[in-house]
Amino acid sequence: MITIYTDGAAKGNPGKGGYGTVLMYKGHRKELSEGFRLTTNNRMELLAVIKGLEALKVEGIPVTIYSDSKYVVDAVVKGWIWGWQKKGFSGKKNVDLWKRYIPLHLKYKPTFKWVKGHAGNIENERCDQLAVNAAEGPDLNVDFAFEAERNNK
Repeated sequence: MITIYTDGAAKGNPGKGGYGTVLMYKGHRKELSEGFRLTTNNRMELLAVIKGLEALKVEGIPVTIYSDSKYVVDAVVKGWIWGWQKKGFSGKKNVDLWKRYIPLHLKYKPTFKWVKGHAGNIENERCDQLAVNAAEGPDLNVDFAFEAERNNK
């Protein structure tokens, strides 16, 4: 089984943000993180999941994703994303990311497990550390979709 832990963080919401992802498989470990100059916590939570799935190199192995984001976990586990998709994501936020996530979901069919954030789960804490450090980094990326949407309001 492939295990993916994820977390996202944003200061100010919107504000500087980042994600952290830890992938584990048969004793191998990979950590991913990236920071953005202006984004939201929910975007970073979802992007952490996307980046974890995009990093996978093989199909057909069960994938379990651990996240402390009720937004992401409930949207997938409760099937909300399929209703949003049928309605063209009308009135929903983070449409660009959900559209990026859906093909990955169909490809890998991950199982989601919600974990309580900041409750001592070692890997979740590591993801939080990666996300916060990325958000505080000197070379922050542009979350183009978020900034474009924000500027068009």
